[in-house]
Amino acid sequence: MSQQQRPNDVSIDDIPVDVSNTQSGEVDPAEVPEEIRSITRGLASEQPPANPLVVLKAARWWYIHGKGGTDPAFQWAIEWARHLAADTPSDVDQFDAFLEYLVTVGFADEKTALR
Repeated sequence: MSQQQRPNDVSIDDIPVDVSNTQSGEVDPAEVPEEIRSITRGLASEQPPANPLVVLKAARWWYIHGKGGTDPAFQWAIEWARHLAADTPSDVDQFDAFLEYLVTVGFADEKTALR
């Protein structure tokens, strides 16, 4: 019924959380799980995910493995989930910071490649 989990590798869904590498601020794009990579790239696209639960899944991963509450991918995912839940305009400056961050961590060579 329950999965065996090592103390340094826990999860609440099928995406593992490496406890020893939490909030390091150093994100290696090769270590981002495919599902999170897909959601994150979707958040940067012209047709972002419309399900706030999917968006929050990515937010959680970036919060844990990125810079915590200051991680731009986390902040954008939360902003997009807020937009979906409240149908309010999203913060354009925050979106731009998110795209710049994805370039910085190696998701793309330039922001336009993400769109």
